[in-house]
Amino acid sequence: MSESKRIKTALVSVYHKEGLDEIITKLHEEGVEFLSTGGTRQFIESLGYPCKAVEDLTTYPSILGGRVKTLHPKIFGGILCRRGLEQDMQQIEKYEIPEIDLVIVDLYPFEATVASGASEADIIEKIDIGGISLIRAAAKNYNDVIIVASQAQYKPLLDMLMEHGATSSLEERRWMAKEAFAVSSHYDSAIFNYFDAGEGSAFRCSVNSQKQLRYGENPHQKGYFYGNLEAMFDQIHGKEISYNNLLDINAAVDLIDEFDDLTFAILKHNNACGLASRATVLEAWKDALAGDPVSAFGGVLITNGVIDKEAAEEINKIFFEVVIAPDYDVDALEILGQKKNRIILVRKEAKLPKKQFRALLNGVLVQDKDTNIETVADLKTVTDKAPTPEEVEDMLFANKIVKNSKSNAIVLAKDKQLLASGVGQTSRVDALKQAIEKAKSFGFDLNGAVMASDAFFPFPDCVEIADKEGITAVIQPGGSVKDDLSFAYCNEHGMAMVTTGIRHFKH
Repeated sequence: MSESKRIKTALVSVYHKEGLDEIITKLHEEGVEFLSTGGTRQFIESLGYPCKAVEDLTTYPSILGGRVKTLHPKIFGGILCRRGLEQDMQQIEKYEIPEIDLVIVDLYPFEATVASGASEADIIEKIDIGGISLIRAAAKNYNDVIIVASQAQYKPLLDMLMEHGATSSLEERRWMAKEAFAVSSHYDSAIFNYFDAGEGSAFRCSVNSQKQLRYGENPHQKGYFYGNLEAMFDQIHGKEISYNNLLDINAAVDLIDEFDDLTFAILKHNNACGLASRATVLEAWKDALAGDPVSAFGGVLITNGVIDKEAAEEINKIFFEVVIAPDYDVDALEILGQKKNRIILVRKEAKLPKKQFRALLNGVLVQDKDTNIETVADLKTVTDKAPTPEEVEDMLFANKIVKNSKSNAIVLAKDKQLLASGVGQTSRVDALKQAIEKAKSFGFDLNGAVMASDAFFPFPDCVEIADKEGITAVIQPGGSVKDDLSFAYCNEHGMAMVTTGIRHFKH
């Protein structure tokens, strides 16, 4: 098996021609002959280089509205013939099939056409047949052929040509084949998911962009992120984002997106330890920090408002890992950027997935993302006493936080401020006791506060505990056959309770 192979003939048929001219020029200088179709052939000839038409080789024109151009034995024979196999070489000589050593091709923009809202007829026409076949054939025969399957591979090819001319090593060809199969498998996954139309008949998820992280959740674990972080954030300062940073950033984005009011949140281990909605970023920050200034140390900060100098000066007084905002004043950035490793992110508008999945056991769990945000219209008062408008506002506020907290979860809030939460407990009573203890430790008065739970109360124990602390209103999903016990307690003690009908468990 020969390591080095020389490129004598290149088949080029692409949609994206930006950056192709340098490659064509270099190949021509190396004596490579070109074979092409339609617009690409015209492009090559416009550069002043000769190019043979595919139809002259196959003796067939492009037919069926362009659906069939390269699908011919003289094309695929030239790609698939094994140079080291005498029988193959005898056959291509017999049938006058030229060897094709380099294939540069890309695919019709199927995903972009779907995203544009085009008609099904237009979408179907963007299912590439000839291109995908050329990619698979050339990649399969990487022992003898180089395949460039997308514009992203133009630079690696050009670098290779500049380094050692129109020759390639087996290692280079195999790497190109791997990249080509990544293109073809992603393309086929997109087509399948379009036809599957959300039925979930099979799991197909493909993401091209890979970022290797320093390590995973712990230093002994490898970690990767697949996706385009640059589409979501501009990182303007700080160290490389870690696996655990990403988990917290994801939780922070999910949480802040619940709020229309100007809000500031502090997260630690994916849970909010401080959150407040206020008229200014500075006020929101101060009241969010008051919720748990101990846990805030080393946390992830996020706001939906622009961080100004005054807010930055206060924020800069504590140690934190990440801060996220839609924008920053220039002088605020100068202050926040004083710490070398502090990660500063500007959040951009980006479309987020509607599905969530995680690997476990020997398979994958998939579910719709929990995008439901309860409003006043979703609340059902189940007690004799109705909550006041202020209590309703606080209950909806607390419900957004409990939705984004690890179960079992209880959230205590008042005046659009998180007083405390109990999260990740095996008992809802323990979660409540944890929240009460934390609130008291930071000097909060629970009289007039509201309580939110991510699940129903089959027993009145939590309601009794909350009542004794001065909590006046409760929001919970409802649905337990024993809910009446909690309702009865509230009625007897003058508490208000509303149900939403929707649980927000989060594990």
